[in-house]
Amino acid sequence: MRAVLCREFGPPSSLVLGEAPAPRPGPGEVLIRVEAAAANFPDTLIIQGRYQARPPFPFAPGGEVAGSVAALGPGVAGPAPGTRVLAMTGHGGFAELAVAPEGNVVALPDAIDAATGAALSYAYGTVLHALRDRARLRPGETVLVLGAGGGAGMAALQVARLMGARVIAAASPAKHEACRAAGAEAAIDYTAEGWREALKVLAPEGVEVIFDAVGGPYAEPALRSIAWGGRYLVVGFAAGDIPRLPFNLALLKGCDILGVFYGNAVKRDPEANRVLMAQLFDWIAAGALRPAIAETWPLERAPEALQALLERRVTGKIVLVV
Repeated sequence: MRAVLCREFGPPSSLVLGEAPAPRPGPGEVLIRVEAAAANFPDTLIIQGRYQARPPFPFAPGGEVAGSVAALGPGVAGPAPGTRVLAMTGHGGFAELAVAPEGNVVALPDAIDAATGAALSYAYGTVLHALRDRARLRPGETVLVLGAGGGAGMAALQVARLMGARVIAAASPAKHEACRAAGAEAAIDYTAEGWREALKVLAPEGVEVIFDAVGGPYAEPALRSIAWGGRYLVVGFAAGDIPRLPFNLALLKGCDILGVFYGNAVKRDPEANRVLMAQLFDWIAAGALRPAIAETWPLERAPEALQALLERRVTGKIVLVV
């Protein structure tokens, strides 16, 4: 089968398009014929050896796919071969065939194309789990989204707005227009000096919920801007550095700092995730949600897609068509 292969840790330019043996599904696994795979920030980490998972070489990156069931491993009852599905694979998605744990596989409605399906789990699944299950977001609350121009950030803007929140986007100025189009009431440049003052004008009493997939130097100023009783969602560290936060801020603000590990949540309760995905499917069917796909490229452009993510040149998501 064709696959984009990582033969040694390195930058996206070190990836090669080549032939690889087709994987076989083991017990509890589903083999998927991949039609589309989304490029995500964890893919940039796994090829550099900076991710918690380190597959043996050679391996294909790609943790999020859509396609159809090709075969079932021992002990797996379904979905039946031929069923259209989306899945989180961990790695291996940038290939014609990929294996996923059965709990990570969700049947995809016929009305949703493969590219859209491939873009749903990592960003929109994470966001809905974060805002609904972890933050318990209520209508009328204000949400600050750090890194709002990225794939998870754009999803957070859209989903928070659908849940009735007031949304403030923190992103580079070049992405402000797209952020407003995605549902942000206002946008601020969080790379500028004094961005907390700009935020205070918009939310004098602070923001109730902070969605942070960026980390780094932006975390502490954001936490200082949280409202009393607010909820700070720790989603990821796209800035590269894991922040060290003074715990006295949590005391002074009476706030909650909440970890968001969507992949582990899915592993622990696959059925709850299917209910979550059904909500996303319903929003899409009703025309209320249109996933923010920036580009749709052929599989061979995977190295370029990951480089664009590293350089933060992407507004939304890049999906690779296999």
